[in-house]
Amino acid sequence: MKKVLCLYAFFVLFSVNAQQVQWASKAIKFSSDLGGKQNGVKRILGRPDAFPQGGVSPNAWMPKDALRGYEWVEVGFENPQTVKQVAVFENLNAGCVVRIGVDTGSGKYQTVWSRKVNYKTPTFKAAIPADRKYYFKRKRRKIQEAPEVLNPGIENAILESAVSGVVAVRVEFNFALLPGQKQIDAIGISDSEIPLDAKINTTKAFESLASAEILSVGNLTPSCVVVSANGQKLYFTDETNDKEIIYSCTQQNGKWNTPVAESDLLNTNNSYNFLAACQADFFLKGGKSFSKGTGETGYEFLDKNYQPIGLLKIAAYANYDETSSVSMTADAKTLVMGIETDMTQGGHDLYFATKKEDGTYSYLQNLGKVINSAGEEASPCLLSDQRTLLFSSDGFSSFGDNDIYVSYRLDDTWKKWSAPLNLGSKINSNDYDGSPFYDEKTEVLYFTSSVDGKQVIKSVQLPKEKLLLKE
Repeated sequence: MKKVLCLYAFFVLFSVNAQQVQWASKAIKFSSDLGGKQNGVKRILGRPDAFPQGGVSPNAWMPKDALRGYEWVEVGFENPQTVKQVAVFENLNAGCVVRIGVDTGSGKYQTVWSRKVNYKTPTFKAAIPADRKYYFKRKRRKIQEAPEVLNPGIENAILESAVSGVVAVRVEFNFALLPGQKQIDAIGISDSEIPLDAKINTTKAFESLASAEILSVGNLTPSCVVVSANGQKLYFTDETNDKEIIYSCTQQNGKWNTPVAESDLLNTNNSYNFLAACQADFFLKGGKSFSKGTGETGYEFLDKNYQPIGLLKIAAYANYDETSSVSMTADAKTLVMGIETDMTQGGHDLYFATKKEDGTYSYLQNLGKVINSAGEEASPCLLSDQRTLLFSSDGFSSFGDNDIYVSYRLDDTWKKWSAPLNLGSKINSNDYDGSPFYDEKTEVLYFTSSVDGKQVIKSVQLPKEKLLLKE
């Protein structure tokens, strides 16, 4: 655990050749934003999380109008320092920074860098009013529809002369210089000319793994992979057709046999038919019809013969989305759930709940802001130590789309977790990677991934010592 915390501290304070680096810690003033938890001005704070991947992110500041010419933001830093460089991380359509000013404590900004825009430079204006019916990525925010990714990049503004005692920075933009929507991920300052960059929070142990291999399941479209407690069966859901069907493969001579449909696990509904947990004494299955306001969740417990033995009920259960994901301990006393509620940081967040004497579960409690971003955290996989949690997210620095991360519980409150560690490039690709399941007996990680537009199951040998950072 100490190794994880030291790695995080090293990245934040000495991330680039021991230069003094700080990321904005306070939003002072700004011209406009979308408000709320996603794309609000506070999303510009802290180290970059929409880089190096770039592109649309709920973890970045977004002005109200895609093609509005003039926007600005003023941010503060935790400690005064000498500044030779100001780095602005523009994850959508970079090249719009036109002026930077610094404040040394007087409350006034001294211009230290500017871009001279040629009068011939074309500018882009909105041709039609914003469509107030347009919603950004299904979230409840009305903004102007516009092209998305053109050229994410970093404006590494090197000052002619270093300025000491800087406590705040003002960055001005001309967003009409380029077409399309604009987002700003982060603002950093440094006492060096060495360009600031964003690095993925991972470890050499993960990069030393063998590359993940595809598990053949024929022409099926797999999702939601789990392995039985005895390690002899691998279950997944096929999403090829409208009706989702659970399949299984059996282990023989160290290999998985051809998948067969589990007729005893057919669902009356077409969707959300999957196994969320396969413990020695029970299964937890999704896809059950449920009534809102009753605490029912759409999950049911099955015995070893797939017979129903009860519903999963959670106090005051409410889900803003149609989907959720669950991991449960072997004794069924604690669960971790990916769900969207009015308490989430953005999209789906990870929550925990404990079992009560009557067999139902207590209120869902958020795992906290360290592990939950303004993006989507889902598909939890809690290991038997009840401290190591695998999950998928699109809310942190990554290799592409959705990546798989690991975080470690730091105390018994279940609300303090280590900064998520990316499982590295041997597991995560530049496309979707998610739904992790770790088989502790064989020390193999299974997950789903998108390859050439098709969803597949991948597996990789992941020694527990590496996963737990013991080597």
